[in-house]
Amino acid sequence: MIEVIKRINRYLLLGAHRRLLLGVIFTISGLAILKGCEYFPESTFELASESRLPKWVTLPPGLTQANVSLTMNYYAVPWSHAQFILRDERGHILKKENGRMRCGVPAELKNPSQGFPPGYPAYQAITVNGITEIIEHRKMEPIFYVTDDIAVWKRYELMGC
Repeated sequence: MIEVIKRINRYLLLGAHRRLLLGVIFTISGLAILKGCEYFPESTFELASESRLPKWVTLPPGLTQANVSLTMNYYAVPWSHAQFILRDERGHILKKENGRMRCGVPAELKNPSQGFPPGYPAYQAITVNGITEIIEHRKMEPIFYVTDDIAVWKRYELMGC
């Protein structure tokens, strides 16, 4: 405790310009960490070609699902969220949307269908612009699906998410 008081006193004895410089350094460091995380997702997935688009995706006039790609990035820091990036055929970004994960961990069905590896399929409820969709991961691969499975929706209702 005495050491903490000594450090506070040393800080207060610094000149105003040094305190300002220290504050600027901490602010820039904090922003770099927050903004820098956007460039380093925990994991990245592409929407499967046989899956429907999430309801929050609105395609620009003249484009169809065959003309676009949707990437989903999961981020763990500073808070868990997902970002969806819609691109055209040339890779130009058409839209970015951030989503909130409704539950902290992915859900699994108690009795999944046969043919899936252990731990799969895994589901994550994500809300974007007030619309919730359930994302499905069928196996460990960089692909995701949007599911309408009633059993999965009921599971999330039971979880209270």
